[in-house]
Amino acid sequence: MMNDIDSIAVPETTLIKDVHKLVASYPRVPITVDCVIFGFDENELKVLLIRSDLEIYKDKWSLLGDFAADNEELTDAAYRVLQQRTGMTNVYLEEVKTFSNPHRHPGGRVLTVAYCSLLNIEHHQLKRMDNELHWHKVQGLTNMAFDHKEIIDECYHWLQKRIMEHPLGFNLLPDKFSLRELQNLYEAILNVKLDRRNFRKKFFAMDLLIDTGEYEDDVPHRPGRLYKFDFKKYECSKRKWSGIDF
Repeated sequence: MMNDIDSIAVPETTLIKDVHKLVASYPRVPITVDCVIFGFDENELKVLLIRSDLEIYKDKWSLLGDFAADNEELTDAAYRVLQQRTGMTNVYLEEVKTFSNPHRHPGGRVLTVAYCSLLNIEHHQLKRMDNELHWHKVQGLTNMAFDHKEIIDECYHWLQKRIMEHPLGFNLLPDKFSLRELQNLYEAILNVKLDRRNFRKKFFAMDLLIDTGEYEDDVPHRPGRLYKFDFKKYECSKRKWSGIDF
């Protein structure tokens, strides 16, 4: 038995047949991608920046970015930009946020999607140095082009949250590391001073550190024990992983 809703026909005049004409009637807003590449080096968190090539932003620093082609996935555009600007190909990028302030670009409305990564600077060599490509300390950044300081701040907050939820920081350490090195890493990224005893207690409670039985050498302080992160054990238990709460 047909109910009343099924018997109601949609008037043909309300249906749009020409989808190309419909899309052509939409506002044309360019979309760009910006790569926020964080690096850990010498116990400091840094970000990769270049000099802006726009006269209006002369001598200001900029993120690695470019327009996405009409036939290009945004993620593909982000990897293309990173490869073209740095020469690096073995970097994982994660989409963080779209920035859509109508006034963020001086030339008109441009949307940008931020992609983020965290890497060990020693393990990723820059193969191109165009436009004074440099690593800069995240703390105290000024003189940025566009809204790139806002984008970096947003991505930095995302990174701080991620490192508390997932043990991604271990990828920045040597295969064997001391608890001092581990604490320095978390303090640099979280921008806080952590209590040494509480920090170690938290990590030992997770039962994901393997004592190698070895000690640091050639250090100006008392050599500490060296540990490895048990990635295999973490993979088996990550569904129960509740993050780190200092």
